[in-house]
Amino acid sequence: MEARAVHRRRPDVDCFEKGDGPGVVLIPEIPGLTPEVAAFGEHLVDAGFTVVIPSPFGTPGRPETANYTLGVIARLCVSKEFRCFAANAERPITKYLRAVATDLAGRTPGRGVGVIGMCFTGGFALATAVEDVVTAPVLSQPSTPFAVSPKLRRDPGLSQQELDKIKERTRTDGLCVLGLRFSRDRMAPAERFATLREQLGDALEVIELDSGPGNADGYPRSAHSVLTRDLRESPPNSAYHARDRAVEFLREQLTATA
Repeated sequence: MEARAVHRRRPDVDCFEKGDGPGVVLIPEIPGLTPEVAAFGEHLVDAGFTVVIPSPFGTPGRPETANYTLGVIARLCVSKEFRCFAANAERPITKYLRAVATDLAGRTPGRGVGVIGMCFTGGFALATAVEDVVTAPVLSQPSTPFAVSPKLRRDPGLSQQELDKIKERTRTDGLCVLGLRFSRDRMAPAERFATLREQLGDALEVIELDSGPGNADGYPRSAHSVLTRDLRESPPNSAYHARDRAVEFLREQLTATA
């Protein structure tokens, strides 16, 4: 995504911005703002959105490799800002992301802004929705906290206080949430989505892509990145159609009459 790097509240985190129209904050997945994440950002720009991509970890533009990814994961695991193994936890990084969303909402048309989190940052998108300006949170394969125990697999990825605020918004503001995952994805466990369904009810729309044996799209059991690596455009697979639904969801929520 070719755009000017701008600072939003924190000089140590670059934000890349491009486009016109309603605002969308796109939070990168591990290992960071890779060419695949940038390409998804460009897709959103082409769809008519102003897109801001914060880069809180990794090197913007650097392609993904195994060693690079492992190095980023190692740093994130010991960071107090992300709290990778904490249950029922507020994560300091989400305060910054809320500030980015609020700033973007003040500069763009539409009914609030959308926030998309992917993989490690999937749940961060939901946590930003404690702010009224966030009207379209999209959780793609939310993987924090790391699902290393039954308790963490069930954890929704934010504190109960944050979740209670979001539940209230689903009742009073009509807030809707979109969640995406592959059926066999252990990093974004089914138990986490069961918790989210229990808490958010009909306000949560879930798209679960079949990655089981013999699935029609040939996804491996390890399929994980719905909106980037595992998406195929020609011929289009189910992840391609899930991306279409995510764009449609953003349009519905950001352009609806308040």
